[in-house]
Amino acid sequence: MAAQLQRGEPSGVEGLYDKYGRLAYGLAYRVLSDRTAAEDVVQEAFLGLWRNSGSFDPSRGNVRGWLLSIVHNRAIDRLRGTTRLRKETQIEIVEQVLEAPDTWETVSIHLQQKQIREGFAQLPEAQRQTLELAYFGGYTHLEIAGRMGVPLGTVKGRMRMGLEKMRSFLQGRGVTA
Repeated sequence: MAAQLQRGEPSGVEGLYDKYGRLAYGLAYRVLSDRTAAEDVVQEAFLGLWRNSGSFDPSRGNVRGWLLSIVHNRAIDRLRGTTRLRKETQIEIVEQVLEAPDTWETVSIHLQQKQIREGFAQLPEAQRQTLELAYFGGYTHLEIAGRMGVPLGTVKGRMRMGLEKMRSFLQGRGVTA
């Protein structure tokens, strides 16, 4: 897929979307907590990926990581309000009102959110605060270090340990990412 993408072949983007589209949406949704905004971010990310396909450098990482960093950055931009929001037409508004959410999906999301909150509550304060600043506040490691008044290595260590504890906690409850 990476080679097809670098050559500008549509099948490269299609293959990436088929393989990572749900993962990209999940990441955007976790950052934004808004279905429509997450869909927009994923669409913008894949469009940007298509337009800048030649910028992928395999020596710097894999395609999955590159794509997810694009999605994460665009989601944070949206969260911070640095991207222009598109105006919705009356038809889109009516469609949203008429669209009924899937009850089981909603219940599942609420249960997962409850378990995530429980896991966060069990983390030491410094690890919890570090993860919140990074994933929900959109701060970089360097910005977190400055805000918390700790060295950069401490921030990275807290993130790693906090994420490992969260993964163990959630896996023990059957929650999969």
